[in-house]
Amino acid sequence: MRVAVLSSGGKDSSAAYWWAKCKGWDVAYLVTVTVSGGDSHMFQVPGVAAVQYQAQLAGIPWINVQTEGIQEEEIDDLQDALKELHIDGIVSGALRSDYQKSRLERMCHKLGIISWTPLWHQSPQQHMIDLVDNGFGIMITGVSTEGMDDSWLGHTISKQSLTKLKQLSEKYRFNVDGEGGEYETLVLFGPHMDGQLEVEYQSHWDGIRGHIDLSKIDVVSN
Repeated sequence: MRVAVLSSGGKDSSAAYWWAKCKGWDVAYLVTVTVSGGDSHMFQVPGVAAVQYQAQLAGIPWINVQTEGIQEEEIDDLQDALKELHIDGIVSGALRSDYQKSRLERMCHKLGIISWTPLWHQSPQQHMIDLVDNGFGIMITGVSTEGMDDSWLGHTISKQSLTKLKQLSEKYRFNVDGEGGEYETLVLFGPHMDGQLEVEYQSHWDGIRGHIDLSKIDVVSN
């Protein structure tokens, strides 16, 4: 099976990529949708430029799809890019967003390819535990929920901090896996990567929410 992985560089698309590799499939491309409009109903915005470095570690091409993030147009921008690729389907890290999943499936139907969403409706807590236990280095790049302060920006989740994150999610009633947009992530290393990313960044915090801007990314191969 020859596939493209839709990747924001975050934990869910990285887990989906690993799933495809474990299946023995030919992951031919990492495809990133870069949103210039500042917000998107479909795609992660912060930190996505780092995917090109993840692709370097994987030794596969990176396809960067530019979009303004306009609702119902951004999926068309992705479709236009994918129709140029010779693939059997796409793999994405959709967890519980029917909006995202249905639009990807509709797009793939038009293209005559298959949409795989291997993480669909996984237990939020078990999903996070599995990622940490399997060696994914998950750095938090954006925070947008009560209960998470600026100390989380740039933090790489450990078993200990995952316990803290779970406690906060229960206290403040947010999704521990960030599925509601509570936080965004970038994977620095993991079982799907032949090496790791080392990054420098600046943090931005307005007292309620914040994000980091990556100023330098180095690729360190194994």
